[in-house]
Amino acid sequence: MQITGNTILITGGGSGIGRALAQAFHALGNKVIISGRRADVLKEVSAANPGMAWATMDATDAEGIKAFADRLIADHPDLNAVINNAGIMKNEDIKAAPTYLDIAEETIATNLLAPIRLTAALLPHFLTKPKATVLTVSSGLAFVPMVATPTYSATKSAIHAYSVAIREQLKGTSVDVIEIIPPYVQTTLQGDHQATDERAMPLDVYISEVMDILTNQPQATEVVVERCKPLRFAARNGNFDQVFGMVNGLHS
Repeated sequence: MQITGNTILITGGGSGIGRALAQAFHALGNKVIISGRRADVLKEVSAANPGMAWATMDATDAEGIKAFADRLIADHPDLNAVINNAGIMKNEDIKAAPTYLDIAEETIATNLLAPIRLTAALLPHFLTKPKATVLTVSSGLAFVPMVATPTYSATKSAIHAYSVAIREQLKGTSVDVIEIIPPYVQTTLQGDHQATDERAMPLDVYISEVMDILTNQPQATEVVVERCKPLRFAARNGNFDQVFGMVNGLHS
């Protein structure tokens, strides 16, 4: 991926990893558009980063995503990159079935269907560009699931598989596909406590390492920081059960 000179849409850009990535790319001179559900949050981020644009998008609205993409392309014809970052992570009590299904279906709509729908809506435009990039944000939990969040973990596994497959289909075109695979990071994804959890990777440290990989490894198809490698490569390293137990606080 070229690290400067882009026009980049970042979903879920109002907070957490999305906001931090938006600020990092904006600081490098890219034109950045952030999206999310809450206009007030997006306005605040844009005001704090002069020149950054924003637009609201409901990740669970299939028709709305297509209309959003059409408006975005009309307003920003130089758009050549998207970071599919918006996501939710909620605990599920499977024994309470079927009541947990509302959480499961919202998670699938937000974490999986939305990036697929948005990518489909933007791809014809991207294919007309000399260079374009689709970036997907999965998770270390795509490779070692968390027991408390089965649907979240499943959607991230699906995003990984989707990224691998579309990367191969788009080989030889102008569109690159890059997967960003975060570990447990200090954000508010699962509540305010996560932002100060000492077990989580500091957000600024994480973003610094991500941007370093994108800058110095331009051919990388996966962005895996050192802290996430034990999860990403647990199966390959032959210690999946050990890492699974560690992630989930299990004892053998």
